[in-house]
Amino acid sequence: MVGITSFGAYIPLFRLGEGTAGWRAGVEKAIASFDEDSITMAAAAAIDCLQGKDRKAVDGLYFATTTAPYLEKQGAAVIAEAVDLRTDILTGDFGNSLRAGTTALRSALDAVKAGSAGQVLVTAADLRVPQPRSEFEPVFGDGAAAVVVGTENVIAEIEASYSLAHEILDLWRPAGELFNRSSEDRFATDEGYSNVLPRAVKGLLEKCGLGPGDFARAVFYGPDARKHRSMAARLGFDAKTQVQDPLYNKIGNTGAAAVFMTLASALEEARPGDRILVASYGDGADAFVLKVTAEIENLPPRRGVKGYLKSKRMLDDYLTYVKWRGLIDMAPPVRRPPLDPPSPAAIFRERDQNIRLYGVQCNRCGCRQYPPQRVCTKCHTRDDFTPVRFSDKRATLFTYSMDSLGPTPDPPLIVCFIDFEGGGRMACTMTDRAVEEVRVGMPLEMSFRKLYTVAGIHNYYWKCVPVRD
Repeated sequence: MVGITSFGAYIPLFRLGEGTAGWRAGVEKAIASFDEDSITMAAAAAIDCLQGKDRKAVDGLYFATTTAPYLEKQGAAVIAEAVDLRTDILTGDFGNSLRAGTTALRSALDAVKAGSAGQVLVTAADLRVPQPRSEFEPVFGDGAAAVVVGTENVIAEIEASYSLAHEILDLWRPAGELFNRSSEDRFATDEGYSNVLPRAVKGLLEKCGLGPGDFARAVFYGPDARKHRSMAARLGFDAKTQVQDPLYNKIGNTGAAAVFMTLASALEEARPGDRILVASYGDGADAFVLKVTAEIENLPPRRGVKGYLKSKRMLDDYLTYVKWRGLIDMAPPVRRPPLDPPSPAAIFRERDQNIRLYGVQCNRCGCRQYPPQRVCTKCHTRDDFTPVRFSDKRATLFTYSMDSLGPTPDPPLIVCFIDFEGGGRMACTMTDRAVEEVRVGMPLEMSFRKLYTVAGIHNYYWKCVPVRD
């Protein structure tokens, strides 16, 4: 049996919505912070997905996005490093289409069936920047989701799949441009989405000898909430009892991650024996039949979509959002010399401590230290350590300082010393925080983020964030 063995999700903390000055009334969507991108969000979803699983047993990682931070550099390799997977694995990027996530899922399924991989982690994320005041601005949201495809402890068997290719210019983004473009809405809908997705679903159902009544849940893509509702009726599913809410009114349309995030929501509610239809759209369509197994009841706890939806923070004003997206050039509090580009050699040399977030534990006295040292600070033993991963450890705030003139798009810059559970102290900055809530002793967790970008190099590192429970 081949299918999904685990799932996870990530939704950024911030929202544009009620209370955001200058924003559209009645519309809410998730907004990635200034130090997030599709790679950092995909890493967060992958970590959520791997709860209770042996990371060293994963044989491949596929990354799907239409907003890759690099045009020529593999994002999957960065995510695999941050998630702390083995190096002898297959990594691959899938892009250029809103159905890149399900294309990656199909490729993972084929790899596992063929025996070239035992487990493949598939993660999808998008951070599409809509043109201000365009029709896309209230629709596009940010987020990520992930699944593991394997043969052991399968929670949802992938019983069948069906794909169609369809060439049409309905939604696109030319190379070198930031904003999406679209054709006239009626043409894009009638000849694209409303034409192709039903054909793919019909082909799948005919292939399997199934009908809409055989499914407990239907998970499918929609450009927006209105078209999603219309598609439910077109496919023959009951919108109230069968169609999984895509959460467009809470997080927005997350692009290549949208179907994966909706699937994660469906799996959070699924029971053994449920059949789930999954269908995505973008230059064609992919459709799958999933059957939930009894293993879903043994899945270890994770945040998932429900967990991340519990915590959110509204942006105070629309100006903050356009500043974070680089759509407006605002003067910093203090003029400083420009930052030097990160050193590729240093990034490579220190990738274990900076990307994987590894420190060491002394084999003689048990003292944990970050960054790694050659001499134990407690017992002074030399070169006798075991590597320790700190990225999945909780921490508490030991002390901090606030710098209102520091180089950050979200002042004040909060520089912290944190103490990890089980030992170890680290200096880092805090993000996704409310200044008035920062206090010594507050619980923290680690989040993979960007420090800054200079000369086209994204300098990734770990920051601490207040626990989102």
